[in-house]
Amino acid sequence: MSRSARELMDTLVGFPTVSRDSNLDLIDFVEGFLTDLGVQSTRVPNADGTKAALYAHIGPEIDGGVVLSGHTDVVPVDGQAWDTDPFTVTERQGRLYGRGTCDMKGFDALALSAVPLALARGIKRPLQIALSYDEEVGCTGAPPMIDHMVAMGMPRADTVVVGEPSMMKVVTGHKGGIGYDMHFRGFEVHSSLAPTGVSAIMMAAKLIDWANDVNAENATKPVSELAADFVPPYTTLHVGMINGGTAHNITAKDCHFAFDFRFVPGEDIGEWRARFLSKVAELEAEMKAVRMEAGINAEPLFHVPGLVPEAHGRAEALVRRLTGENASNVVSYGTEAGQFQERGYSAVICGPGDIAQAHQPNEYISVEQFRQGEAFISNLVDMLAA
Repeated sequence: MSRSARELMDTLVGFPTVSRDSNLDLIDFVEGFLTDLGVQSTRVPNADGTKAALYAHIGPEIDGGVVLSGHTDVVPVDGQAWDTDPFTVTERQGRLYGRGTCDMKGFDALALSAVPLALARGIKRPLQIALSYDEEVGCTGAPPMIDHMVAMGMPRADTVVVGEPSMMKVVTGHKGGIGYDMHFRGFEVHSSLAPTGVSAIMMAAKLIDWANDVNAENATKPVSELAADFVPPYTTLHVGMINGGTAHNITAKDCHFAFDFRFVPGEDIGEWRARFLSKVAELEAEMKAVRMEAGINAEPLFHVPGLVPEAHGRAEALVRRLTGENASNVVSYGTEAGQFQERGYSAVICGPGDIAQAHQPNEYISVEQFRQGEAFISNLVDMLAA
């Protein structure tokens, strides 16, 4: 049975694929949808088989096609005040509400809707679909999928369009990032004897305060030409969640948090990593000087390469032709586009919806933006068929 882009979005949003949970029900649906159209797809499961990415090739077995790339996971709705069921698309006053309508199951639906169009119009250049998992927790699901696409010898695409919400504007650059899972291990004593123990929380606070100092330092540096269009136009350090301690009168035995960097283009990630690990080693030595049992674990959590604007990039040229967009746009958030580019693809970001709606309660995409996305897909298929 043929499904419209809107019907596909309704179905995809109905799968509660929060990153902490499986996405296999959604992948089963997509696989079945493609199979019914006579299109073979390939799954790339995660290590424990609880999640999977999926990719497919439509059209002639030649190089030079276009990849439509999206992620299938969404952020949680826990603690958010929603006026509607977040996992049911609800239309009100020109807006389509639901978790993932904007980020980014709306685009996923548009990408899937391109498949029957491509088959009906007889495309001469290939269309490829690539759907990942775990984008929202560090872009960890796309790299094995991309590597599998390359290793299996799938015809090489000229262009990758990552459909993150950009209001259908062409985004050619974004910041890169690395993250660490931090575990400070202290030594418990009664707080009245604090100098004889080690508080994991108090020591962790020193690293977080160092991050504040570095952010202030970076904000005063001259802005480089490569960074000038970013907001903010400098590298930032951040801690968003923290957990630790047993009681108010015990030095904390443990403190856990995630520590991340967002890098502007042109800065050496290796130098930043070395500076960070040097600070961690300094604090660990301070802890061990009191109790040898104390220490710090800094486990790499993610590495998301930046998207670097390409000189005469094929992806940029194609999407500008389809959208008529001439302005240059960069964003400070990270995406899977940099991971495609890192593996030799020409990549660009362009998708419907406003990034300001991403992760918000009552997330929505406007009907008008979704229609613009449908027009983009139709024009893309026409171009591939020409």
